[in-house]
Amino acid sequence: MIRLKKKSELKSSKLLLSALLTAAIIVTGGCNNSANSNTNSGAANDEDGSVIFEMDGTATSDSAVPTNSTSSSGEASLKMSFAGDYIIYDSNYNYANQLANGNGYDFAPMVRNLRQFTENCDLNYYNQETILGGTELGLSSYPAFNSPQEAGDAMVDLGYNLVSTATNHTMDAGEEGILSSYKYWKSKDNVFMTGTFDSQEARDEVHVLECNGITYSMLNYTYGTNGIPVPEGKEYLVNVWPCEFTDLETDTAYQEYKKQVKKDIDAVRDKVDFLIVCMHAGIEYATEESDYQDDMAQFLADNGVNLVIGTHPHVIEPAEYIGDTLVYYSMGNLYCAQMQDEYYNKVTSVLATVTVKKTVENGETKITFEDLNNELMYCYYNQATWSDYYVIPFSSPDIKEFLPDYQDVYEHYKEIFLQKDKSLPVAPCAK
Repeated sequence: MIRLKKKSELKSSKLLLSALLTAAIIVTGGCNNSANSNTNSGAANDEDGSVIFEMDGTATSDSAVPTNSTSSSGEASLKMSFAGDYIIYDSNYNYANQLANGNGYDFAPMVRNLRQFTENCDLNYYNQETILGGTELGLSSYPAFNSPQEAGDAMVDLGYNLVSTATNHTMDAGEEGILSSYKYWKSKDNVFMTGTFDSQEARDEVHVLECNGITYSMLNYTYGTNGIPVPEGKEYLVNVWPCEFTDLETDTAYQEYKKQVKKDIDAVRDKVDFLIVCMHAGIEYATEESDYQDDMAQFLADNGVNLVIGTHPHVIEPAEYIGDTLVYYSMGNLYCAQMQDEYYNKVTSVLATVTVKKTVENGETKITFEDLNNELMYCYYNQATWSDYYVIPFSSPDIKEFLPDYQDVYEHYKEIFLQKDKSLPVAPCAK
């Protein structure tokens, strides 16, 4: 639980209740699949006079939120994994329906190999590329997706508790799709989802989560929505940091939106130890990041973001440190049914695991990354039947059965991933 010192001016329970009801800052627990930003509970007074905010979350006033240092010295750590795009095509959900014997959709067998990475981590992140509007809205595939919510269930069952939903496909099923997806994710008591919202109030809430003594939060933006306009007056539905992908210096809308991103960061930066931003941007199928991605990463690093996770290009792009900020420009497709080429570029990805360490010295908090490991992943499917989907690490001996030239493919993407920083660790390929 999180202990917040009671402000002296809150002398009566009436004033305390008023502060709780009018707050826009959500303080929740989110560790070992216990994250819950979806239901509020009241605060209780501890014996020492502190206000205790239970792990299932509650709201509190700005003045009562903890800053990013709670003592003059000390250490804490958590383990985290993060993966790429999870894209549900019709062949994906048709095969999931087949696995469920025609009764619903079972994605679990296709992604079961991910458990070896998630089961030992406190936080597990992935990007939900296609909207989980559910079967009631009618399922659809490329170019306008709507996916079964059972796809999300499989990932939640694996321990994924951080999800980004602001993508270029967010508007594919319209406002109704977003609201259905939002309701679905909010029903998951152990998941923190961001990027899409059902109201301006929800969009502006500041979420402070806690795990192992580390407070953290996550923000998420997409470059656009494939030309589908967000309804006027409802821009809160999805965070769009607009990009023309031409000349970023003269891209007025892009430069102007930096003010909003900075406002979002400033609202939470001094309240958490560890801040993640998930960026859905870049040029599709490019194995080098764009000028926009470079500019975004530098801007986020300059504003104190600790970890930048890039998605959208559908292929692996490099990673690097910008100062103390760890940046992944594109994780690639974790799971999908995109066409394969000579180097299988649309069905390969990076899955990272890392220990996030918090060190407090003289009241100053520093976040560092230790035991970083980058796994190269392959999403196999039978190209003749568009079935038998299966996500496999290149480090697994099983890769030999599904990808005969796995060693050449591995070396190709290892080289791409290490373009900017050859010191980053990459898990070895199976022998």
